[in-house]
Amino acid sequence: MHVLYNILAILIVMLATPVFIMRLIREQGFGQRLRQSFGFLPFRCMEPIAHKNCIWLHAASVGEIVAASPIIKEIRRAFPGKPVLVSVVTATGYAMAKRIITDADSIIFFPIDLPFISYGAVKRIRPSAFLMVETELWPNFLKALRHFSVPVMMVNGRISDKSVGRYRYLGSILKNMLATVDTFCMQSTIDAEYIIRLGADPKRVVVTGNTKFDQNYTSVTLEEQQGISRQMGLEHAFPVIVAGSTHKGEEDILLSALQEVRKSFPSIKLVIAPRDIMRTEELASLATSFGFVAIRRTVLQSNHSERHDIVLLDTIGELGKIYSIGTIIFVGGSLVAQGGHNILEPAAHGKPILVGPYMFNFKDTYALFSKREACITVDNATNLAEKMLYILNNEQVRLHMERDTLAIIEENRGAACSSMVYLREILH
Repeated sequence: MHVLYNILAILIVMLATPVFIMRLIREQGFGQRLRQSFGFLPFRCMEPIAHKNCIWLHAASVGEIVAASPIIKEIRRAFPGKPVLVSVVTATGYAMAKRIITDADSIIFFPIDLPFISYGAVKRIRPSAFLMVETELWPNFLKALRHFSVPVMMVNGRISDKSVGRYRYLGSILKNMLATVDTFCMQSTIDAEYIIRLGADPKRVVVTGNTKFDQNYTSVTLEEQQGISRQMGLEHAFPVIVAGSTHKGEEDILLSALQEVRKSFPSIKLVIAPRDIMRTEELASLATSFGFVAIRRTVLQSNHSERHDIVLLDTIGELGKIYSIGTIIFVGGSLVAQGGHNILEPAAHGKPILVGPYMFNFKDTYALFSKREACITVDNATNLAEKMLYILNNEQVRLHMERDTLAIIEENRGAACSSMVYLREILH
């Protein structure tokens, strides 16, 4: 099975070669990313961490980087003498890591999971421990760690419903990968049950909670909030609706709801942060078809006096702070069957949150907030407009939602600190 996996991995890399070449020509910085992915790590990245018993933490993309941020702060407190290496897969993840993880000694792109590349990377770095955020299971890389007797821990572990079905097809590869992990620190009892069902030793599985409750990089002062509002031309707007991580099919619903709410609140403004920022031009045209004027955030940075109804967020890593200026937050990927996105970022600012019915990728946090009525579920444009107006016209409801979102965040802090208890165990 492992041989078949390697053949498929090599074929995929070969088939992707034309894409790599095109991106090398068109995309600035892609050459550096590609070299590192193939194991050619520059001296400036290697010198602080190679053969220095570093702790290597791997977080694939933006969401995992957010979860990793408080873990790294705790590693610094618990192991002040150990260098910290962070690896990512995506360019957006790399940009976010550079922005919010100031405690890392080195940040690199994760090596492609081919046998000789994985083996070479682990041999050159020789970490004292490897921590994977959420569910980053790579067969060849874990095999290399096993060869060099590097202890492995899953932190902030999460298994989606879809993943349970997909992983089963890996057979003996999955068994070997799970056997390599010394401790599984899972977000919830459901995630713990899923990883055990896949074959993890129950004695190695613990529930530590979600480290995203511990994040503090989104804390924004009143002065910063005022600056953001001014830059985006929103200082005189009320309410400000922030729609984060939206997907195709959701913006139509948002714009229909905006038309209805504007009848009662003429100064309403909407900020849309599409999951794919390449869709901003498409969304500008869509806004026009609904009778709205939309403008990109990058345009407003140079001229924030332009008249507009909608701001299209076309920057990376800024949404967490922009949530702080919202009156109501809608979290996308939930009105279409994407499984939703993280509601903890707006909750950290004490904001009323609206989502659609498809929150299966964040089932536990969604259930936690819904149970306390800190999060309200909507299923169409009419319902969305009704709930916005319900919150806006009822100050007590709005205050209750704001108070309870902050209370839930505070009650569930501590996952990153708990993870350090288990990291000490595997390091000694």
